[in-house]
Amino acid sequence: QVQLMESGGGSVQAGGSLRLSCEFSGDIYSRYCMGWWRQAPGKQREGVTFIDSDGTKSYTDSVKGRFTVSRDNAKNTLSLQMNSLKPEDTAIYHCAALRSDGGYCTTNDDEDWNYWGQGTQVTVSS
Repeated sequence: QVQLMESGGGSVQAGGSLRLSCEFSGDIYSRYCMGWWRQAPGKQREGVTFIDSDGTKSYTDSVKGRFTVSRDNAKNTLSLQMNSLKPEDTAIYHCAALRSDGGYCTTNDDEDWNYWGQGTQVTVSS
């Protein structure tokens, strides 16, 4: 059974930085596309960034140039470096895994993703 555990959330002022980490266990990591999703109060869950097993990345427009996703297939970890944070980035951030052929990120429909971490709170104050 795949397990995902996030760490690294917290509170920061606008313009600050945070780094989130996610530890993956329970299966072969390279079989999975990995992603960070977020959900703010009263809003739908949003895909923030996805990364294929081969390292190909994609970002939602609102975080391009500010957030950087990375994965270490040897250590089974996923990271999200968040810079120039804005109050609108405030949300619970979840690490998620999508099982797919070759570990490619084939869908941005959250209902298709297989495993989710419990989430970590990120709060950005103005």
